[in-house]
Order: sequence, then C-alpha cells, then structure tokens
Amino acid sequence: AKPGYVVEGVAEATTSGPAAAPVAEVIPDWGTVLPAADVAAGKTVSGRCEQCHDLSKGGPNKIGPNLYGLVDRARATHPGFDYSSAMKGKPGNWTYDELFKYLKSPAAYIPGNKMSFAGLPREQDRINLIAYLRSNADSPAAIPAPAPKTAAPAAAPAGAAAPAGAAAPAGAAPVAAGKADAGGKPAAPAAAPAAPAAAPAP
Repeated sequence: AKPGYVVEGVAEATTSGPAAAPVAEVIPDWGTVLPAADVAAGKTVSGRCEQCHDLSKGGPNKIGPNLYGLVDRARATHPGFDYSSAMKGKPGNWTYDELFKYLKSPAAYIPGNKMSFAGLPREQDRINLIAYLRSNADSPAAIPAPAPKTAAPAAAPAGAAAPAGAAAPAGAAPVAAGKADAGGKPAAPAAAPAAPAAAPAP
C-alpha cells in the first residue's frame, strides 16, 4: 500500500492510535459567507495544497489527486488516482459542507485516508479556500440562497395599559378612608351599613 502523503511544515501526531473525533461546529450559511469570502486569500491558502496536489485544468495527479473542479465532484472519482479504501468507502460529493468538515481535520473526518495534512482549524481559512476552489472550475458550483433570518419577538407597545389585577407600583400607599385627598380636602367617610329591615307586623 502507498504511504500517506505528508504536507511539509505540518506537525503530525506522534501516537499510533486513531485520530480524535473533530469537535462539532456550526456549518456556515453558504449563501451568506461565500459571496463575502476573500477568494485571493483562499488562493494563498491553496498553496499549502499544492505541495501534494495540482490545481490546474488537465494537470497531473501528484501525491494526491488533481483538484481542478473539485467542488461538488463525486468523492474518490478523479481518473488515474489510487484512492484509499477509506476514501472510496465514503460515498457522496465534495459539497461545501463536506469540504468544510474534511478540511478542518482530514484524518479525523475520514480515518484511514492517505492525506496526513493536519488541517485548517480556522473557519475563515476554510471558507476562503472553498470559495477559491469553487472558482477554480469550468462551471463553478451554484451558491445557495441565504438562510432566512429568524424574526425577533415583537416588543410590547409603549404606554400599553397594565393588565387587570396588576400590582400597584412599589412605594404607593393605599388611600385610607377619612384621609385627605390630593386637593387637601378630607376624603368622604365610608358609607354606613344599611339599617336592618323592620320586623313584620304581628
């Protein structure tokens, strides 16, 4: 079997055990981040890929497969490259989501694949690189529509009346019977209870 390909300047794990599982993270809203991505910065990041891959149209396979037109290409299908059984055993296309997860830690996302590249931990580096890889094709993959924004809960209108039964403001004292009202006049005393009904005539 061919040895895995190593990217120079990238530290490799010293243990022989399986790679640690990647920490779950929120997938970007591609409809929002791709139009704003820095494609030129992504091209600079791709220089790290070119140690093992050719990115030109019709270019050769090197230690790794040619990456021209990679975005949305079926995985492990570039002609002439001997893919690992681990890569061939994970069907599907190189979608934006799949590239985002794979590029963070190739060994953790597809254990047993040949690439020994440690990955790109910075989210923005991966977004920029994916934007560049998307542009590096005859027909760039479509960018999805931005995800709809969640509406914020409506605030109560100013001056709305307090609901019935609401407590009186703190510090407000109840007005006692017989005390002075706001105009300085004594409040009217409470009405006396009604007299009892007269006894019926014998």
